[in-house]
Formats: sequence, structure tokens, C-alpha cells
Amino acid sequence: MTRTWNIVTMAAALAAAPVLAPASADASGPGGESAAAHTPARLAKACAGRDGWLDAAPSARIFANTWYVGTCGISAILVTGKEGHVLVDAGMTGAAPAVLANIRRAGFEPRDIRWIVASHEHHDHVGALAALQRATGAKVAAVASQKVALESGKPSAGDPQSSGLDPIAPVRVERVLADGDTVKVGSLVLTAHVTPVHAPGSTSWTWRSCTDKGACLAVAYADSSSTISTGSYRFSDHPERIAGVRQGIAAMSALPCEILLTPHPAASAMMERFEGTRPLADAQACRAYAAGAKGRFAARLADEQVRETSR
Repeated sequence: MTRTWNIVTMAAALAAAPVLAPASADASGPGGESAAAHTPARLAKACAGRDGWLDAAPSARIFANTWYVGTCGISAILVTGKEGHVLVDAGMTGAAPAVLANIRRAGFEPRDIRWIVASHEHHDHVGALAALQRATGAKVAAVASQKVALESGKPSAGDPQSSGLDPIAPVRVERVLADGDTVKVGSLVLTAHVTPVHAPGSTSWTWRSCTDKGACLAVAYADSSSTISTGSYRFSDHPERIAGVRQGIAAMSALPCEILLTPHPAASAMMERFEGTRPLADAQACRAYAAGAKGRFAARLADEQVRETSR
């Protein structure tokens, strides 16, 4: 299943929020090469009119030690450190060669990745996880509900999209995380936030990225916030999912967040921000992202109620 989901962007909300000055990268990249070779603007230009899940994209330094190494339509984020790196999301089945190539183009060795973590357990974001785990030797950490799906290769029980999801190659999970747990590699610290909006195992991630000159920004990789389903699934029939979605949206709103990144770049106007037509950094971005999700979910529940009463 390779078509792109219909993603609703938060462009209007982001444009209306107060903004910080756009972030800037260090003058040079790993090995001393010019940072111009890995600018977000170059990535946005390469992906203009192309948002397929396997559409090749160049690597790009988003800010300081935070890099984009995914495809045009699916994010994969590399957070680098002197003692090793962390990869956030893997992409869909078939994306592993492109992600590995981008890691190398950025000047890093895949074998220096110590941990791989994920946003959620759907095949478009973890389909390549098993291949990347083998290629890098990295360990995988995940929350409990995500772990079951990753190790079985099957969708999570109760996932509203289960009938439309492809299976994945099973993945070995080394560490089970709870809300607020951290994954550390030397000075790198990534914090897991349980945000079960899009899937039962949905997890958002936050960390701080700092330039060599000491300029630091809080980065939030907020998981997908859409509440879509396949088949005849109704959220109204599953109060536990409604509670999970509401809890997750509230948690997303409270994330420490100056640079917002998302698993689907279109969901948070990432490419527009990369090309410079919108500010890259925005202190209100996660609140706006969550507010949009809250409104869409309320509309979904209201629509279900109308359909029920009209039977």
C-alpha cells in the first residue's frame, strides 16, 4: 500500500502564531564541508511537487546536530553526537537504502547509530526498521504497545487503521519505554512522550539541539495527529481510544517545542519552512498543531453522532 494518506496541514494555524527568528546552521558540516551542501532549502527544492513515500530526497541539516535523512514524503531524523547518534523513524519498506545513503552523505557512519526509535508502528514509518537495525547494529527502544506491533510485524490491537496497514518485518526491541523515559547517547538526551492520537503506540520525541557557538533550540518530533480509520471503525464505539486521543493531543500541546518536526512533512508545513517561506522556529507551533488536531477530532465525533442518529 503505497499511496500517501490525505494529510491536513496546519499552515494557517502556524502562520497566525507568534514566531521566533529562523534557525541557522553552523558554517560547516561534518568533515568541514560547506553547510550549503546540506541546507533545508536545497531539500525543499528537491522535493518540490514530490511527496511520495519513496521519492528520494537529499540529506539536510535542519539545525545544529539535527538532520533530515528521510524521503520527500516521510521523515527520518538523525540526531548526532560525538559518542554516537540516534535515528528517529525509519521510513517505509524499501526506504532503508535511501536513508543509509543520506546518513553517509551527511558525513556520518550508519554503524555509529546507537539507538533507533519511532513515532508509531505503521508500515510507512517503521517498514524499513528491521533492515536499518541490521545495517547499523543499533538497538531499538519503544513504548509497550508499540513493542508488540514491532516484534510481531502486525498492527496493534485496536488500531483504527488496522485493516489498511501492511505488515512489516519483525523488529527486536531491546528496551521498553514509559512516558517521560529518555534515550541517551553521551550528551544526547531524547525524551519519549506517549501521545496515542494516530495509533495506540504513538510516541512523540523531544530534545535540545545546540550549535558549536552555544545557540540552542528545543526540537519536538510530534507524532501524526490525524484520527483517521479504515473500514467501518467508529471512535464512538471505543471510549478508551477517545480518552487516548484526548490525552495525546493535550500532551502534544505541552511539548517543549521551538522547532516542530512531524513524521509526514506536509502535516506541519516542514518543506515550506525549510525553503524559508515560513519561519522554521515557532514557540507556539506545537500548541497550534495540537489545537488543529483537537478541532478535527471533535468534528469527527460529531459526524459519527450525526450518522448514528440519521440511521
